[in-house]
Amino acid sequence: MANITLGGNPIETTGQLPAVGTKIPDFTLTATDLSAKSNTDYKGNRLILNIFPSIDTGTCAQSVRTFNEKASALDNTKVLCISKDLPFALARFCGAEGLDNVESLSDFKTGDFGKDYGITFKTGPLAPLLSRCIVVIDTDGTVLHTEQVAEIKDEPNYESALASLA
Repeated sequence: MANITLGGNPIETTGQLPAVGTKIPDFTLTATDLSAKSNTDYKGNRLILNIFPSIDTGTCAQSVRTFNEKASALDNTKVLCISKDLPFALARFCGAEGLDNVESLSDFKTGDFGKDYGITFKTGPLAPLLSRCIVVIDTDGTVLHTEQVAEIKDEPNYESALASLA
């Protein structure tokens, strides 16, 4: 399990992110139109998984805005913004903000994504939401880069994630 903090207070997750160089675990998540989306739907694309606790917090919202801005310049790359928020909340936020370079997906139905990726909060006030992480994946489904943000209130290192695609 990973040890991270919220306001300096320790919080544990259920496991560890997939290691760099390994294949990602398969996933099925819910899109904003309530359809099921799996990793096979993105076959042949590079992926940036922007994972966060809730779109209704400032840091999470900013990560979606930042990746939306940066995604427009990326070739053959999809940015998937993933949380346990209801698909309606994700659609509302992206629609109100005019964000159309990212896809929002939800792990609200089963929580399997968070379990399989080891990023569900096990302890603390945000359990059982997802911790703030970035996973970058190549066209073959191999992990190129991961970051589990040590302090939940902090933003991820966008430049490091993007540099892994160079």
